[in-house]
Amino acid sequence: MTAPPGAARAEAAQHPERPFAITARRLVTCDPSRASAGDPLGVIEDAAIVVRGGAIDAVGPRREVLRPGAGVPIAIEAAGVVTPGLVDCHTHAPWIGSRDAEYAIRMAGGDYEAIAAAGGGIVASMRAARAATAGDLADTLRARLRRMAALGVTAVEAKSGYGLDEATERKQLEAVAEAGSDARLPRVVPTYLALHALPPEAGGDRAAYAATVARSWLPAIAAAGLARYVDAYIDRSAFSVDEARPVLERARALGLGVRVHVGQFADVGGAELAAALGAASADHLEHVAPEGIAALARAGVAAALLPVASFTLRQEPPPVAALRAAGVPLIVGSDANPGTAPTESLPLALALAVRLYGLTVAEAILGATREAAAALGLRGVCGAVRPGLRADLAVWDLPHENAIVQPWGAPRARAVLRDGEVIAAAG
Repeated sequence: MTAPPGAARAEAAQHPERPFAITARRLVTCDPSRASAGDPLGVIEDAAIVVRGGAIDAVGPRREVLRPGAGVPIAIEAAGVVTPGLVDCHTHAPWIGSRDAEYAIRMAGGDYEAIAAAGGGIVASMRAARAATAGDLADTLRARLRRMAALGVTAVEAKSGYGLDEATERKQLEAVAEAGSDARLPRVVPTYLALHALPPEAGGDRAAYAATVARSWLPAIAAAGLARYVDAYIDRSAFSVDEARPVLERARALGLGVRVHVGQFADVGGAELAAALGAASADHLEHVAPEGIAALARAGVAAALLPVASFTLRQEPPPVAALRAAGVPLIVGSDANPGTAPTESLPLALALAVRLYGLTVAEAILGATREAAAALGLRGVCGAVRPGLRADLAVWDLPHENAIVQPWGAPRARAVLRDGEVIAAAG
């Protein structure tokens, strides 16, 4: 680099409208206008990006973008590969506490559903969330987002879902709003996970609980502007299609988007519901029938693949080849949560998506950049390197994008920029 990341950030902060350039030996744009059958990532060799006012002003070969006399200083000169900042499309990031004892039991062969039935699982995280203050949740989330940024992530979907009562769900979402207001962290997309599990006080009545959520809690959360999306966990031991439908329909009526946990343990018709409601994504899909895949394809619903969870649970992967053949957009998320995906690493999820799910390198990278941004309503904000988008970028200490999906087990992002400012840097 021609200047250390801190100096680049300070210079940009002092002169926000002054353009500067980033050069790269290899730039992965993820811009469909530059893509081809032989190059789906739209790669430019010996490239330059001009940033002005936090947005991308120009992109192309260095010799064309930085003509002699242009007067644009080079703030970062990357010897390796530069990509759009990674976009984590599915996380439960505002959790607090640890369920490490459960993880040890699970690794020894314990069954996830049996652990949950015994009072562990999501209900254990509920107890921790209810006991935490709003400040505790916000501080924990900010620290987690900083660690995600160091891994190349510039945008994160963050779900509530561990409160299981109105007050604690709001507390989680308020923590998301507080952390999301910090421009030094990844941008955050808040999701109200309205139906995650049944709290003990519900007395086992899922239908009555879902009705309360739809009638009272959801409208209040929407009115407070605390969520962009609403999610529901539809599965064999979770909520049924009939229980989830009124909540998700109410969300649509209130102007919120929908995303759905579908088929993690059994196919109970969640994919068809996601398609009928025009969901932004159907997530997990370890179990989905051809009819569900066809419905998702017709509706243009993305499939959010979460390989860390299926790795933890020793599950077979989703039918990726069938999803691909049907034309369902493939996105990849970390599923960061304290139980089945105790990680904060989207690059780890990408490595597992390639190794265990059979994604190509290009599919994995697009699934954590352009396609993920589209599924989070950020298509016009980030996810690609092209003029007009925000300058959300990852500068990697790696020679090629193939290396990003290798399981390094350590951060390999040299610098990470949001809106043209460095929010994480190595060293």
